[in-house]
Amino acid sequence: MFFIIGGISPKVKTLDQNPRRCPRCGLNQAFTSRVDHYLNLFFIPLFPVKRGEPVLLCRSCTYTSQDPPFRGGHGYTSRASNCSHCGGDLKADYAYCPFCGKPV
Repeated sequence: MFFIIGGISPKVKTLDQNPRRCPRCGLNQAFTSRVDHYLNLFFIPLFPVKRGEPVLLCRSCTYTSQDPPFRGGHGYTSRASNCSHCGGDLKADYAYCPFCGKPV
């Protein structure tokens, strides 16, 4: 009698080696990744069956974004900006900087 052991298994592939700031924990441990599914034969991945969508995946707190991780030139989102006085990260709806207290 002969048995064939096979199946499909997920594999996380890191697309960008530059760490980004995680929106949940604030650490620079978030990477652009995707989950690809591979056909396995005797636990050896042979070829990809399905390619996943790029997501932002944090290695520290396991946060996963559902939105594509589009970033500007220096890794900041286009919705956020920096304080002109201290350089702290600001959200679009802030009227005052939470770091130095000066108006935006």
